[in-house]
Amino acid sequence: MIGLDLSSVEDARALVHRIGDAGTFYKIGYQLGYAGGLSFARELVESGKKVFLDLKLHDIGNTVEAGVRAVSQLGVTFLTVHAYPQTMRAAVAGREGTALKILAVTVLTSYDDDDLVEAGYAPGHAADLVARRTVQARDIGIDGIVCAAPEASRVRALLGPDRLIVTPGIRPAGAATGDQKRVMTPQEAIRGGADHLVVARPIIQAVDPRAVAQAIVADISAASAG
Repeated sequence: MIGLDLSSVEDARALVHRIGDAGTFYKIGYQLGYAGGLSFARELVESGKKVFLDLKLHDIGNTVEAGVRAVSQLGVTFLTVHAYPQTMRAAVAGREGTALKILAVTVLTSYDDDDLVEAGYAPGHAADLVARRTVQARDIGIDGIVCAAPEASRVRALLGPDRLIVTPGIRPAGAATGDQKRVMTPQEAIRGGADHLVVARPIIQAVDPRAVAQAIVADISAASAG
């Protein structure tokens, strides 16, 4: 799926038009979401596209439950929440009876072990925290996990075959990593157990975003076939 990490609906709409039928699934996060992106999400859905709303909700239970219930009316496919047990339980309650799927964000892909220590966690490994939160999410009934691609194989083993794994931080071979610290190529991520990949900057910053999107789809198809 293509991350619409842009600052205006006009820019996002133009990019979607340039990509055309090479893109069918789009992610909307904070940057676009707070610039009219929620209405644009409905527009994309009505045009036949799928939308991943990456809001990473985390608040008291009642607020999360009500927020998830409101988002379910937009017709989007995925919504993220942070993988804290109380938050996940509230999100599952809020999406009950709808087609919305809840994805739990384990550890942000811009975090490494040193970042977790700075945030107050005991010294350890980001992958271990991902594993613990994955088990909690599975037991609570979350539909899938968002994790860095290098953790996908371990998450799959814990999650089982029937839940989703979505991996951001995807970079085609030779692409700059930017502020991401735990990255993989599309083929590596798919072979590691991911179901959906999120690619933003390599596409939206490309001279020909449609061509880059097509090349990534071809990489994914090759990995799936292998």
